[in-house]
Amino acid sequence: MHIKKLHISVDNKTLVDINFEIQNSLALVGQSGSGKSLTIKALLGMLPNKMHSSIEVDSDFKLIAGKSVTFVPQNPFTALSPLTKIRKQFFVDDARVKELFSQVDLDKDLLDRFAPELSGGQLQRVVIAMALESEPELLMLDEPTTALDPTTRVMILALLKKLQAQHDFKILFVTHDMNSAKNLCEDICVIKDGNVVEYGKMREILSTPSASYTKKLIEANFANRNFRE
Repeated sequence: MHIKKLHISVDNKTLVDINFEIQNSLALVGQSGSGKSLTIKALLGMLPNKMHSSIEVDSDFKLIAGKSVTFVPQNPFTALSPLTKIRKQFFVDDARVKELFSQVDLDKDLLDRFAPELSGGQLQRVVIAMALESEPELLMLDEPTTALDPTTRVMILALLKKLQAQHDFKILFVTHDMNSAKNLCEDICVIKDGNVVEYGKMREILSTPSASYTKKLIEANFANRNFRE
């Protein structure tokens, strides 16, 4: 799945100009303001009207765009109604909902609760279950573990890897957290100011980064760690 060229501008000023390929699981990494969220919004058709985007993609992406691409946001409350029971927020029958809940390790009793009654980790798993409804070929994740405690973060990342193995979807993981990226993705695309500064296999780039920007991100995220482990 190759994004051959993605260009975003506002008032003739270029904000993002990148390309990348999602072979299995790709982490799009950068600091705040690097263009990560703009990229995923452009792919989802969610950019503000004042911004302009052009996207050149391969045929595989064209076939599934708008059909089998699903999205997990940073804040699950943006995808859930606080006034509707969880069960009623799915678009499939009860048997399928219970199956999805089992896959994300949630008790079916939670289906009759409201979103504010669930923990952050439970809510994120509900949103992941919702994202699996359409049996996606591409799952886009926008900082889905940022607000979670370390233990829950590890659990959610392990769950996503398990689900990918079961359902064979590709992952685009947008994050500033190198540690989470390392634990979930095979490949990494590091961006700064809307441009790619480093792109390749996760293990190779964490071990021998060539860009000073990447080195600083690694140092900030992996202080006192051994990248080769």
